[in-house]
Amino acid sequence: MPSKGNAIFLIYTDVDARHEDEFNDWYNTEHLPELLAVPGIVSAARYEAVKGGPKYLAAYEIESTDVLQTPAFKNRPRTPWGERVSPTVIGKNLTRVVGQQIFPEQVEMPGRGMAPCLQIGRMSVPQAVDAEWNAWYSGEYVPGYRKVPGVIYARRYRVIDGTTGYATVYEFENEEVPETDAWHDQRQNSSPNSERMRQAMTHAEGSPGVYRRIDP
Repeated sequence: MPSKGNAIFLIYTDVDARHEDEFNDWYNTEHLPELLAVPGIVSAARYEAVKGGPKYLAAYEIESTDVLQTPAFKNRPRTPWGERVSPTVIGKNLTRVVGQQIFPEQVEMPGRGMAPCLQIGRMSVPQAVDAEWNAWYSGEYVPGYRKVPGVIYARRYRVIDGTTGYATVYEFENEEVPETDAWHDQRQNSSPNSERMRQAMTHAEGSPGVYRRIDP
């Protein structure tokens, strides 16, 4: 059964320390299974930031962005537990990202599971350079990172619900990948256009963030 979709749904949040244990217990035992039962949500995992923020990330692979408009998703009953400790109740710096995949153009390797580690960049770029920037990002920048040892995969999304225009999701074998010489070499030598194109984009606060998987 495929575990990857054409779109992604990300929920970032910080939680007051006094609520963390119950929040994590609720998310793992009730909330994740509840959302995974919604048709069109094909896989999910929870992560904790080791770089950047907010601290907690829930990442959902979805068949399409339309899934989030279905009655099965929108009309889910909220339990008393969820009413007390859900991110919308106790979360701080709550950020929602819904993205439509734009690179690659189709789902590849659909059977791979949720990665042990993610690096996610959330960025915007002026409309005047949007076309050139996207051509550089998809054609010159990301393909080289896919070849770095420890990188499982990389995808790009156009954000249709969120505070930035785009999101880039790298899947890593471990959190050390972006600290390796191979990663830094790719960053320095990815393309003659990279320095100029990087200067054109603006990152969201806490981005890029590196996240280690924490769900059971």
